[in-house]
Parts: sequence; structure tokens; C-alpha cells
Amino acid sequence: MSETLNNIRNRPRFKLYTDLSLEEYEENLRNYLENHHDQFFGNINKEVATIFVRTENESYWKPNLTLRIEKEDEKTVIRGIFGPSSAVWTFFMFLYFLFTVAWMTFFTLFYVERQINTNNYPWALPSSFVVLGFIALTYTAVRFGQLKAKDEMLELRRFAEESTFHTEKQD
Repeated sequence: MSETLNNIRNRPRFKLYTDLSLEEYEENLRNYLENHHDQFFGNINKEVATIFVRTENESYWKPNLTLRIEKEDEKTVIRGIFGPSSAVWTFFMFLYFLFTVAWMTFFTLFYVERQINTNNYPWALPSSFVVLGFIALTYTAVRFGQLKAKDEMLELRRFAEESTFHTEKQD
């Protein structure tokens, strides 16, 4: 089981197999979450669970673990995705898209201007470098967020591993 989780460092997705049925795993998740309510919180339904780590400071960088529970070849498969909230993810993807389109536009203006020997857009090349700087700043902000959320990611990894073990409801 753990060799599939070792790839989390490189990719935020993983797949685990368990002998528990879908219903047993769902109940197992609920019990684990209840037994560790001081560390984790989240939403669980029959197919998807979203888990968060309890922290003193709530921030935009707060990662979560989304688990999709499926049946595959008579085994229960747990597909997990580590990541930021969907709002943060969408915001950074929007920034990358916006800056990339702006860079391509400015660089194309510069290139076409050189090809036809005009001087209509002297600001195009410097603007493309400024946009590259914005892309670098966005990348730096993403890496900062990943670094800031590292401890919570390790806690979520522990949750993913331990939630596949058989647990009993504590009174």
C-alpha cells in the first residue's frame, strides 16, 4: 500500500486498494474522522470524502484531501487527490492562463513588428518580460503555499494511510 503513496511528493494523486467493501470503508472513514475529530474534519458521503486538517490558523493555503471510493475488480479502490481549495486552485490557474495569453500576445506583436520592419509597438518586448516576471511571481507564490502547507499535507497523508485500517467506533 505505501509504495503507491510515495508518489505524493511528485504528484498530488494516489490510488490505494483495500479489502473493505464500499460501505465498510465509508463507515471506517466516518469512525476514523470521529475518533480523530480533534485533528481532522470533513464531509463524507457514499462516493466522495473531503478531509481537512484542524489548525489554529485558517488560511487560503489550507490543503485538503479528496477521496473517491470506487469498486474495481472485486476490490475497493480509493483514489485520492491532495490540493488546495477549489477557489485557490481556480485562481492560480486563471492567473497562469491570463499571464500566458498576455505574454504570447506581446511577444507576437514584437515578432510581427520585427518581420515587417515597423516601430508601432516598441513596448511589446519589454511588456513580455514584465509578464514573464508576473508568471515567475505566481510560481513563487504557489511554491510558498506548498511549503506553508507541508505539515498539513503530511497529516493528510497519514489520514489516507490510516483510514484504510479497520477501526471501531469509540464511545
